[in-house]
Amino acid sequence: MASGTHQYQQDTRNDNILININGELFPRSEAKISVFDSGFILGDGVWEGIRLHNGQLAFIEQHMRRLYDGAKALDMDIGLSAAQLVERIKDTCVANQMIDGVHIRLMVTRGIKSTPYQDPRVTISAATVVIIAEYKSAVEQTDNQGVSLFTSHVRRGYPDVQDPKLNTHSKLNCILACIQATKAHADEALMLDPHGFVATCNSTHFFIARDGEVWTSSGDFCLDGITRRNVINLCKDNDIKVFERNFTLADVYGADEAFITGTFAGLSAVAQVDGRTIGSGQKPMLARLQKLYIQLIETETQGSD
Repeated sequence: MASGTHQYQQDTRNDNILININGELFPRSEAKISVFDSGFILGDGVWEGIRLHNGQLAFIEQHMRRLYDGAKALDMDIGLSAAQLVERIKDTCVANQMIDGVHIRLMVTRGIKSTPYQDPRVTISAATVVIIAEYKSAVEQTDNQGVSLFTSHVRRGYPDVQDPKLNTHSKLNCILACIQATKAHADEALMLDPHGFVATCNSTHFFIARDGEVWTSSGDFCLDGITRRNVINLCKDNDIKVFERNFTLADVYGADEAFITGTFAGLSAVAQVDGRTIGSGQKPMLARLQKLYIQLIETETQGSD
């Protein structure tokens, strides 16, 4: 039975976590926001998923850059500097006595509205900033396993409709694609761009390996994922030929390997796409990149503040 690409190990410590809402800490059962909040009413906000590893926030500068770029595009004032927001995230982790194996969801919405209406001018409060830090580790796959993908009819759209590069709360197209994949008994949806080329997955990024080369989409119709970009750079730094290019499902079905990337689980194997088994089961490229990525995280999170 398919279970999604973000399947995680249950941890009872999460029952008693403290959640940060606008600088105040609340027990999980008491953490609430207003029904007039822009995020609840409209999905008007930006967010980041961040890992805490060895007491350090992995790739935090890249995450903050993307968050603040997104907020600026939405003409949204977060009300805190990036440095202040990072300190708030760290304080939340300290309050929860968290050091490792933690996934953080940082969410920023435009704030509370005077009435349920889309116009930003009826917002009457500062931005709502929520930080949820949980003990969360991905369920490990055995060597012969991998996730299954199903190609959705829901496309990644043009930026003049809804810019796919923005990491906003408005994810309805991705949710619809995910629902279609779920109905097809797959773990996640593979999404195409308006021209029929492979773009991305509904919540992760997609790569294939062919003849010793690594391919991923052109990036024109997907979020510039932090893990995606780090994997591309790892390839460049380690003499692995990598291409951001247009390719089709025919290229995918005939690939030697396929894998997905994301902040939560890092790099994960893809076993099937649309019922086709990918490759022969051997995954040397993925194994190499997983090792390089783990080394990168260790380097990134060395030292202390």
